[in-house]
Amino acid sequence: MSRSRVVVVGAGFAGFQAARALSRTVRDRAEIVLLNPTDYFLYLPLLPQVAAGILEPRRVTVSVPDALPRVRLVLGEATGVDLADRRVHYTDPEGGSGALAYDRLVLAVGSINKLLPVPGIADHAHGFRGLPEALYLRDHITRQIEMAAGAATAEESASRRTFVVVGAGYTGTEVAAQGKLFTDALTRRQRAGKHHGRARWLLLDVADRVLPGLDRRLSSTADRVLRRRGVDVRTGTSVKEATQAGVLLDDGEFIDTRTLVWCVGVRPDPLVSEVGLPLEHGRLVVDSRLNVPGCPEVFACGDAAAVPDPTRPGEYTPMTAQHASRQGKLAGLNIAATLGHGEQRSYEHHDLGFAVDLGGIQAAANPLGVPLSGPLAGAVTRGYHLAAMPGNRVRVTADWLLDAVLPRQSVQLGLVRSPQVPLDSASPEVPRLGGPPHKEQ
Repeated sequence: MSRSRVVVVGAGFAGFQAARALSRTVRDRAEIVLLNPTDYFLYLPLLPQVAAGILEPRRVTVSVPDALPRVRLVLGEATGVDLADRRVHYTDPEGGSGALAYDRLVLAVGSINKLLPVPGIADHAHGFRGLPEALYLRDHITRQIEMAAGAATAEESASRRTFVVVGAGYTGTEVAAQGKLFTDALTRRQRAGKHHGRARWLLLDVADRVLPGLDRRLSSTADRVLRRRGVDVRTGTSVKEATQAGVLLDDGEFIDTRTLVWCVGVRPDPLVSEVGLPLEHGRLVVDSRLNVPGCPEVFACGDAAAVPDPTRPGEYTPMTAQHASRQGKLAGLNIAATLGHGEQRSYEHHDLGFAVDLGGIQAAANPLGVPLSGPLAGAVTRGYHLAAMPGNRVRVTADWLLDAVLPRQSVQLGLVRSPQVPLDSASPEVPRLGGPPHKEQ
């Protein structure tokens, strides 16, 4: 008898956990195929530390073949789903096309940068959803500080030393907090330059406070740390226009800058809207068991799915890593149940709290509802990340220890350039390459 094939699309928090749950439950009694553009799972919460030079890029990636030995990895980007023929079509890294037949399907394609109709944003801003964007930002920050020291005028130097982050949620807050410490370290080394001065960081958000989706005590802690560090936090403020020379704010002020980091939120992968199934706020409608109504063989989870929130009747779970991980695991177990292994269950969750790393020994956290700040929160936050990572714990810890006793390396490698990480990319995990695809020899 031929084995059933389960195809999981996406190796983010949801897809990785779905594939792992399936591999542990059905083992060799079903073929599990994971379709993803890269061969790794990316631990997104630590990406700001890559941009700030604390962690090396490979530290926040976990090899799929190593972590999921019973799962067949297919490198490729999904381009369409044929529900009638039960096939997922994809494009491989070398430009070739292929299709995967399935008996069960898990759509866990995740999310990409959220775009707003602001003039110039797509041309002059960069997002922060993938490893290429973090590598680009680290090189870009280093380059701007180095060029600022030898700039022709004081005005040009000040412009290069000004960094604007839009969006004061998790990502934006951590990018600004880590980035300010990174640039302060870089500027201290530019003693021989013509121009000197500390880097200026601005964190903007239309909300009335930073971390608007979290408890106000966490928000107050983060705001206090950022301001004390020298970050110019501006709430109730947005960008009206972006140009090559800087950004125009909605209050009429123009900020001269060469750096605009866009962290206003995320939207589901475009593949979701092309499947032809009912949507809710751009996410696939699923029931409490993560099954797509009318398609018993199709499940969806993570940022791609509108999952009913059992704690808030009539609403859907937020697009967070905690929910994605739990939903991915449940999707895997429920699919295993349809293959005769166990029973299906409805999604439920219990909030374990949140943690925001503010750089150095500072953090804001509320594990199990207990608000913490300072070094204790920093220790809890790092402990949480180590526990949540499916690998590389020793290497991450080693990098943290080295960062505590040694200066950060400030070289720019130039591996990722600006045109390779456009804000409107549908695949932020893969740098955009110019020219026709070529075959490796």
